[in-house]
Amino acid sequence: MPSKQSEAVKRHWAAARLAFERPEAERPDTESADDAWGGLTAEPRGVDYLETDAGGLPAMWAVPKGSAEDRVLLCMHGGGFVGGSMYSHRKMFGHLAKTTGVRALIFDYRLALEHLHPAQVDDATAVYRWLLDQGISADHIAFTGDSAGGGLVITTQLRARERGLPLPAASMPFSPWVDMEALGESYRTNRDRDAFFSTDVVRGLVGIFLGEGGDPRDPLANPLYADLSGLGPVHIQVGGDEVLLDDARRLEEHARKAGVDVRLQVFPEMQHTFQMAAGRAPEADEAIRAMADWVRPKLGL
Repeated sequence: MPSKQSEAVKRHWAAARLAFERPEAERPDTESADDAWGGLTAEPRGVDYLETDAGGLPAMWAVPKGSAEDRVLLCMHGGGFVGGSMYSHRKMFGHLAKTTGVRALIFDYRLALEHLHPAQVDDATAVYRWLLDQGISADHIAFTGDSAGGGLVITTQLRARERGLPLPAASMPFSPWVDMEALGESYRTNRDRDAFFSTDVVRGLVGIFLGEGGDPRDPLANPLYADLSGLGPVHIQVGGDEVLLDDARRLEEHARKAGVDVRLQVFPEMQHTFQMAAGRAPEADEAIRAMADWVRPKLGL
């Protein structure tokens, strides 16, 4: 049975779905939306934050006390490519950085509607290039992200490979959104369990992200159609009650067939991006610890 603390994530998504399905309702501004989302996460103690500019994009360092300065988590926030920010996600990524013992760089990429795909993957690649230019070795960098950011974790590596950049040591997508066609069987089997996502919600977000005439099979948007060979180790986490459960399963299968060292961890009865309850819910803390334990040796720690 899910912990009482994890139920806050379900309530958050239920409220978000109501707002999504009532477009006539007044929308919260970005700052208040970030506060509502970030309120799911406890403040990690012993983590300092420093805003910066990373390749021309707003960014923030999360620096745990005593962390390794030459190892970095490059963090890509979720929000369906229409919301979220470094502020909404700083605490969750701060927990992961602290547990891993490294710095985290969280950044804001351009959002749809104003900026259609591939603006987001190009922004993420620019930040990665900037990080390399700061003297951080690729084998000392791991990518991580949730939901849309989880998909971006994979597609940024594809764009980086196109541009001749070295690939990171490892990647950790949380509840990755990768299937732009919404074909997974879990859309049906988890329809009544997922508090937010549905086929209609996802296809609506796809339309906003790709724009009219956009290709849902573009490998830089949908890595299920990409050549994933040569990518470093991948650790995927997903909630068992998500309609995006099959996004994670299919990504794991596709990566494994390409020869990638990939691990899939399913948390029963958990909602989408349940890790946002880090510091409050035991399931989220367990997930964060599992990711940190897995990635440390990949970074040479």
